[in-house]
Amino acid sequence: MLFREKQQIMICIMAGVTVCVFVLFWYLPLRKRMKDIDQARSAQALAMARNAADSERLPLLQEQLLDLQSELGDYEAHIPEQRNVGPFLRGIADLMNEYNLKEQMVTPGPEVEADKFYCIPVSMQCKGSLTQLFKFYRRLQALDRWVRIEQVRLSNDGHYGGEVSMETKAAIYYRAKVGQG
Repeated sequence: MLFREKQQIMICIMAGVTVCVFVLFWYLPLRKRMKDIDQARSAQALAMARNAADSERLPLLQEQLLDLQSELGDYEAHIPEQRNVGPFLRGIADLMNEYNLKEQMVTPGPEVEADKFYCIPVSMQCKGSLTQLFKFYRRLQALDRWVRIEQVRLSNDGHYGGEVSMETKAAIYYRAKVGQG
């Protein structure tokens, strides 16, 4: 009887070990792999949904791109290849004179290289009415050479007589010629 009990215990131990080996080396890895596949499937479904949403937005983005391209036009036409700063600065001074702005000062700073363009900082100062300054900026914006306004400071005069002091930091650009820079 002792042998039979030992045999049954051994059979139970072998069955337990077999179940443990089955669970540890086959069922659990297979379960993890199925979970990974489900996650990958979910991620793929999410990516497909995003792509579908993006593809619906594509015509709208293309329309915006065309609008921006037409608005921007040929931007390089407004960035000359020559430095030619003198005539441009005289043009700014002429605009200031045209709008009867007082105490004018237009001074260029040292040139800075930026990518394929050169940038020349320009400081402008003058005094006039807010209407005159607004018209001046409007015309400055319409010039054939683009000006990037970086900073504007408007100060009312101490007597509140309607005269405003303007200080502006701007930048003008020109392209590097082939073989330059």
